[in-house]
Amino acid sequence: NKWRIVLPDNGRLWKDWKQVSTFYSRNRIRSTKYTWFTFLPQSLLGQFHRLGNLYFLFLVVLNCFSQVEVFHREITMLPLIVVLLASMIKDAIEDYRKYQYDKTINFTKTRVYDK
Repeated sequence: NKWRIVLPDNGRLWKDWKQVSTFYSRNRIRSTKYTWFTFLPQSLLGQFHRLGNLYFLFLVVLNCFSQVEVFHREITMLPLIVVLLASMIKDAIEDYRKYQYDKTINFTKTRVYDK
């Protein structure tokens, strides 16, 4: 078991651990960008800040009008969907790796020194 508990050693005894632990905030590292609920909206917002993705979205919207339609609607959506899915999968993998690294750091043993 690897645990990381950081408590200041300022003269209080370990029997008062619950009171001390509620007094001090948690010392956890969180470097992930997304949660389960915010992944889709934040990822899509981040993808559409890129000019190339906006261009392909513009082509998809433009192709919805029959006067301007050059290709089938599905064909114009394909590049946008492929790029968005690939980028979202890459972001999800990177964020999961950050989560795993944060978890290993947060559960390591730590010594606390006091003057």
